[in-house]
Amino acid sequence: MKDNLPLPQDKKLTVIFRLEPGCLGPQGSSHIDDFCQLAQTEFKSFNSGFVHWVFVPRDDKSLPEMQYQISEKNLTSEQAAKFLDIFNQNFVEFEDLVHKKIAIFIDHYLGH
Repeated sequence: MKDNLPLPQDKKLTVIFRLEPGCLGPQGSSHIDDFCQLAQTEFKSFNSGFVHWVFVPRDDKSLPEMQYQISEKNLTSEQAAKFLDIFNQNFVEFEDLVHKKIAIFIDHYLGH
């Protein structure tokens, strides 16, 4: 499948990552929108052949931190794992790496 990369946008796994404003400190709510735009740019090339990234503020705590879709249809974690498996990506390792990358990006953004 890697030979057919990049996939058309509607065939990519959309990863919606909802970021808590508090991750940016006490004034995070005033920075979260800009941060999400920067994260969108930062992650644009990460697994870009088969993943489309969407970063948004996590305003609704009832929604999951990470959500997966293809063609605007929600996927379960199991379905997302099967999709990632096609590209030799382990679901747990993929999520762990995303969390590590976003933590590093937050640290850079905050000047640490």
